[in-house]
Amino acid sequence: MFEVVPAVDIQRGRAVRLVEGRTEDETVYFDDPLEAAQKWAGLGASWLHLVDLDAAFGHGDNREVIAKLAAALPCKLEVGGGIRDLGAAERLLDTVERVIIGTAAITEPGLLDALLSRYEAHRIAVSIDARDGLVAVRGWTETSAVAARDLAKRVSEQGVTHIIYTDIARDGTLLGVDPEPVSLMRSACPHTLVAGGGVASDYDLELYESLGLDGAIVGKALYEGRIQYPRTA
Repeated sequence: MFEVVPAVDIQRGRAVRLVEGRTEDETVYFDDPLEAAQKWAGLGASWLHLVDLDAAFGHGDNREVIAKLAAALPCKLEVGGGIRDLGAAERLLDTVERVIIGTAAITEPGLLDALLSRYEAHRIAVSIDARDGLVAVRGWTETSAVAARDLAKRVSEQGVTHIIYTDIARDGTLLGVDPEPVSLMRSACPHTLVAGGGVASDYDLELYESLGLDGAIVGKALYEGRIQYPRTA
């Protein structure tokens, strides 16, 4: 079943959205991320996608805020941003259902092996955030030489069963989905594939479904009312 997962990005303790990952292009939607999370949970969200932007950019973290959300919300949480070692991942897994590994999937491939040996596969996701087909790392501030498709294949072979793909050039822009890179990712990923980046309307969600994806992570289009949530038949 195709699922729309609301995104709550946290920066300096507030719920924000960025454009193409640029911190200078910040829109604050809620001063308190708990208000944002409660909004979506109250509308029936079974999962929320949280990103700790401060941790991703190396400017501290919002772990206390995330723990507060985990304790207060009835829905499940997946969390990404700056999780680059086993200790950080395990501390989050004490409070949330799933952690999302980004940069470390390239720089520390042994981390995935360690996590998958300790936890069930559904609790570990890999975020593949790409620009022009190449994976971006360190809070999207650097572009690696690793092709997104190649990373998807490698982590799938390691045992990862949940991949999140983001088209950085579209993220936060409301420009709509570019189907070509999403289709390439679908062909490279044999398991659960969820995508985000550029979703602007129900048409984009329908496009994701037609490409065989399992869900979409949506931020700005939900916050600005361009997509009705929950979706109606």
